[in-house]
Amino acid sequence: MTVSPTLHCVVLDCRDPYELARFYARLLGWAIEDRATPGDDWVVLVNPDGGADLAFQLDPEHQPSTWPSRERAQMLHLDLEVADLDEGHRHAVEVGARPLDTAPETFRVYADPAGHPFCLVRGT
Repeated sequence: MTVSPTLHCVVLDCRDPYELARFYARLLGWAIEDRATPGDDWVVLVNPDGGADLAFQLDPEHQPSTWPSRERAQMLHLDLEVADLDEGHRHAVEVGARPLDTAPETFRVYADPAGHPFCLVRGT
């Protein structure tokens, strides 16, 4: 019998897991796990829909991606769906995202405070 795994969480390396979790908590409207505190090496954002969580792991030597340059490539990026790209843009920038490419019509690219690229994509 073959047992297929299920996706438990996506983990982003960073220098300050709690602060990056706070950014994504504000961006997504998710809650940081109750037991997490500043200075923790591992912090989890709990997916309120019961799907995969988003976690942040301490890497004191984390270097941000230089996307679109390939000098330090992005190893992974998140695509986050929004109903309205303009409203999503305003919200993302308000909570601390840095715009990288806002010209495409169906998506926009940002960096989180640790430098990980992510996209806001227009929902269908």
